[in-house]
Amino acid sequence: MKFKIIALVSSLALSLFISPATAVASSLTMNLRQTPSASEVLVTLYGSLKPTKSGTTVTIQVDTAGKWTTTRFSTKVSKVGTWRVTALATALEAKVRYRAVAVVSGKSIYSPIRGIEIKQLPEISNVDPALFIDLLGPGGRIHGADISRWQHPNDAQIDFAKMYAAGIRFVFIKASDTRDAADQLSVKYAAMDHNAAQAAGIYTGFYHYAVLPDVTDPEDIKKDALAQAQKVVWRLASLGGYGDKDLPYALDLENKCVRLSTSGACQKYATRSAVTLWATTFLASVKEKTGRTPILYSYANFLEGSMVRSSELTQYPLWLAQYAIDPANPINQPGIKVGGCYVHSWTGANCDSQWTVWQYTSCGIADKYGVPGSRLDLNIFRGTPYAFLDLAKGTWSPTVVDLMPSQEPSTLTVLDQSASTTNKLVTFKVSVVRPNGSPVVTGGVKLVFDKTTVPDPKPVQTILRETSGVWTLAIKGVPAGSYIGKVLYQDVSGTHADSTFPVTFTVAQGPTPTPKPTPSPTATKKPTTDGCRGQIKN
Repeated sequence: MKFKIIALVSSLALSLFISPATAVASSLTMNLRQTPSASEVLVTLYGSLKPTKSGTTVTIQVDTAGKWTTTRFSTKVSKVGTWRVTALATALEAKVRYRAVAVVSGKSIYSPIRGIEIKQLPEISNVDPALFIDLLGPGGRIHGADISRWQHPNDAQIDFAKMYAAGIRFVFIKASDTRDAADQLSVKYAAMDHNAAQAAGIYTGFYHYAVLPDVTDPEDIKKDALAQAQKVVWRLASLGGYGDKDLPYALDLENKCVRLSTSGACQKYATRSAVTLWATTFLASVKEKTGRTPILYSYANFLEGSMVRSSELTQYPLWLAQYAIDPANPINQPGIKVGGCYVHSWTGANCDSQWTVWQYTSCGIADKYGVPGSRLDLNIFRGTPYAFLDLAKGTWSPTVVDLMPSQEPSTLTVLDQSASTTNKLVTFKVSVVRPNGSPVVTGGVKLVFDKTTVPDPKPVQTILRETSGVWTLAIKGVPAGSYIGKVLYQDVSGTHADSTFPVTFTVAQGPTPTPKPTPSPTATKKPTTDGCRGQIKN
């Protein structure tokens, strides 16, 4: 019996000793294949996991400046132990190293490292070699920037020669805005930046920031879109039209709020159909009048959630904004949702967005590019130099009829007015039209009291834009009494002439509000959010 027990223990010990040695360790393989073309390269990463563990997640990592970074690309191991990831490389020239990683029994298993070199097939073209555009951006792409008044702090100038030396080959300049005050600031720098950038060898484009109208009638929506398109045409004409180093005008459409509260919060948003109708009307009008197909700037969430899918929109190149994705990785691109698909007019068959320009960061190192301040929007172009030059094809020289008018007669009408008691606003709904009956494009309105009835203290006036040429003027703090005055329309740009409409109104004494104690001031907390956190700082 004693011998049997010893034998049993010895057998068990032997079993425990042998087991780890005979267990099969997990291994992960990866191969890489690229399918070249004259346009974009298809990259396939594939391999196997042994022993097979179906459903295990395999994630692709990329070597970024000597540091392994997890990408958005992952897949599941199949029942037979294989895995595959397919991605489109929009880069033109790039050398990158990849590896795959899987977690098995709580342990990370890595594949061998594989490198890839992206090179497009050469194109045959009759384009003047002097016009060739350097591929100096991330992933061997054409590098660009976009600027506005914010890149001119204290009226500081941009050094475009330094920008060119840093590899920038195109820049979009804000040249117009729906809002009058912002529009005038755009005018201040647009011509100067345009001329200086092109003198430095940089291709230029302009963009218009859109604020949508607070109307629901389709015809009113179209009128507003046509009015803003007219502003763009006039602005472009004043800048000389399109030359051989000009890119198409872009529409910046990223905001669907049409009415703000007194606190600045959005009270009302435009519907998806209204946003789409406005955009298609605006873009078609600019295209018709200039002969160039304009560009639409936005981001994937807005395109999906705020617009209706439209085949008409797909003719316009898409300038897509998405940050925190490194374009140096050739298989990265914007507009792809993790674990899903953005559904909008530019959605491709593989859930990718059919973009032409990618704004990949708002945190570019401004000084590096000759720009005052600390931040700069940076972009890359999708495509070859020849595709880029196609955007600049077709000149447009404005005729006299295309030029912005000067002191064009206007007609102001007060459509509605309301005045009751001192505790309520005095309001005037105002319409101002051009000689042809279309709305004025620029300008604003205010109430001017007759010198015999000027109230003291001075009331506060607020202008609420409904649509182009239509405003509601709200006056707060008018004392009880009868008043004579006029609603005045003025256009500081000088495009439209001033016009007036006489008004009279009476305000009765309302109930005296109960005084409220003045709240104790609280210290303003400094924001703790880093606006550039996670962004690419090139």
